[in-house]
Amino acid sequence: MRLFGEHGYRGTTITKIEAAAGLTPGAGGIYHHFKSKDAVLAAGIERHLARLAALRDIRRILTPLGDLHAELTLTARYILAELDHEAELLGFLAAEARNRPHLLADAIEQLVKTTFTGFAVFIADRSDPPLDANNAEAIAAVGLGSLFSSRLLTQVLGVQTPVDDDRLIATWVEMMANTMQAGTTA
Repeated sequence: MRLFGEHGYRGTTITKIEAAAGLTPGAGGIYHHFKSKDAVLAAGIERHLARLAALRDIRRILTPLGDLHAELTLTARYILAELDHEAELLGFLAAEARNRPHLLADAIEQLVKTTFTGFAVFIADRSDPPLDANNAEAIAAVGLGSLFSSRLLTQVLGVQTPVDDDRLIATWVEMMANTMQAGTTA
């Protein structure tokens, strides 16, 4: 996945993959394990998605803490850390989604939709007064969108954001807590 992230699909040759995997470059050893470069990519994406699913389970164990601000702080730190860790995958998905929809549509769906859905459920459950699903989804979209954009600007576009993570998280937590406690997005 590092190679795909750095060089794109076309620039990642089987020879490069073999060298990175410790196989003899150009000898075709990769074909003992995978039918094609598409199969290597699919396996790499599946591995990343499985890891993210396991990490989401860890986040569920950490909450509820009984303190909304602490839960939101943990959530923001977790999301930013995951975005940092998955920078190569995100860059690759952003660059190749239109070129390889048969391989990437499901990965994007799992990566984005499950994250937003899970966060919307958290928001609906933890809001006081309770929020309906539509309002919780809107708050999740705004909240996660702000965290995602802070990383995508840097990782995909190479633009440094003027706000450091500590200040971003503190502001994000206050914004989210105030919105969740207001009981509405309107």
